[in-house]
Amino acid sequence: MGRGLRGHVGRIAIAVAMVSATAACGASNPTDADGGGGDDDTLIIAALNVPGGFDGDVITPGTQHTVTQMYEPLTNYGVKDAEGGAREVDPENIEPGLAESWEVAEDELSVTFTLREGVESNWGNELTAEDVKWSWDKSLDQERTGAFIASVSNVESVEVVDTYEVRFNLTDPSPILLTALTLYTPSIYDSTEMKKHATDEDPWALEWLETNSAGFGPYYVESVSAGSEAVFQANPNYFGDEPYFKTVVYRSVPDASTRVQLLQAGSVDWIEELTFQQLNELEESDGVKVQSVAGNFQARALMNPNYEPFDDKRVRQAINLATPHEQILENVFAGRAQQSLGPLPSTIPCVNPDLWSYETDVDRARELLTEAGYPDGVDITLEYSGLNWWEEPLGVQLQAGLAEAGIRVELQRIPDADMQARAAITERDLPFFTFYEQSIVLDPGYSMLLTSTPDGSADRNAYDNPEVTRLIQEANVITDQEQRCDLINQAQQIHLEDASWLYSAEIGGHEAMAEDIEGWVWHPDNHERWADLSR
Repeated sequence: MGRGLRGHVGRIAIAVAMVSATAACGASNPTDADGGGGDDDTLIIAALNVPGGFDGDVITPGTQHTVTQMYEPLTNYGVKDAEGGAREVDPENIEPGLAESWEVAEDELSVTFTLREGVESNWGNELTAEDVKWSWDKSLDQERTGAFIASVSNVESVEVVDTYEVRFNLTDPSPILLTALTLYTPSIYDSTEMKKHATDEDPWALEWLETNSAGFGPYYVESVSAGSEAVFQANPNYFGDEPYFKTVVYRSVPDASTRVQLLQAGSVDWIEELTFQQLNELEESDGVKVQSVAGNFQARALMNPNYEPFDDKRVRQAINLATPHEQILENVFAGRAQQSLGPLPSTIPCVNPDLWSYETDVDRARELLTEAGYPDGVDITLEYSGLNWWEEPLGVQLQAGLAEAGIRVELQRIPDADMQARAAITERDLPFFTFYEQSIVLDPGYSMLLTSTPDGSADRNAYDNPEVTRLIQEANVITDQEQRCDLINQAQQIHLEDASWLYSAEIGGHEAMAEDIEGWVWHPDNHERWADLSR
């Protein structure tokens, strides 16, 4: 039986009654409910919530998931096979996107891109260099995500060379730029359409972007029903392969167990944000499949060296050595994760797993505590939140495991908003806490700059080793990959010796979908691309 929009209506109604779903699950669809059959070119997604806007520089719930579908990047990663039948991007292979080619200047201080001709947005306006410049000027002016990407890529300015040529001027050579351009931000907008909705008070049409889109990607937003669903249509002018799914319904289903049951009932095609126990359950369900890749998502506990007893490196090392790593992988992550072996995920170039030295060793942990002046052990507090499903169970396992070495852990849950605020670069006042991280640019210099230098927005525990910062900064202005890896290798080694992270788990990328869905490719922002999918 097809899972088209008409066929889904009847099944969603049954599933909603069956699981007492929220009212959002029962939102009406624009076609008749015949309870079966229907077109199969509609993709139904059970998401956490409806996007709060479609500006890649202003992240609201659901924004990142959907802007990746509507705004085409200048460059793309290549794709390679992963284990288990899935596919993933290849960080070693950068391919054309909106730009069909590029040329790096001899002094490496500029890169000139030649755009594809004849590319049109969903509004029918052709892509030109002016669109690229306008879009990057927008991000730079907003001073948010896109501006950070520009800074870390050493971009000083963007200038129009010709109708289809645009030049990126750099402060230094940039080994990160081509990889960073694969991102959803700075998004490349149809500036002709955007300017129609700009005002003196809102020169970048940000208010209009809350419910509309103007991109050159495979989809555009058709309608948004707050708290219920957003509907997207395939861009009839898309320059790439025609998407299989002509309509995508992105429905708000806040409860994870309800999302699971909707997928099991065949009422939706794709669901978001599940625990590993739920993924394991779905693997046993008829009509459902789960695909997994190594991914880039790190689950960590962080120690702030500005607070006792974490100001002593030996205490931090002892905590890492006392951690029951295998027990955590099995009991918290249900056997679906792998041990994190340092500050870089295993999917990023230049990672060096041979530097790992924190296999569980309770006796050595006790010795280090004694050397640090804690022969009778130490009392610490681990703060956690509900931002991720694994935070509390990780804390419970750490509490039990660290006790073996005389490290007595008190668990304290704090509000999600407090965790986000206190872990931000403007505060960073949490002594010991759980937090996640993902590097959406698969580059080692970008990742370590982000997480392990004082200016990095993800340096949430205020880690500051001048030598690590120097090595990363040097690596980010040279383009020779062998030299970069040597510098990054040195930075990884120091980072591990400093042990300001409790290196817990790489939890992988996992997606649950109807068994007839094909084509998923893992991307480092951890959002599927609808244009990759088919039945």
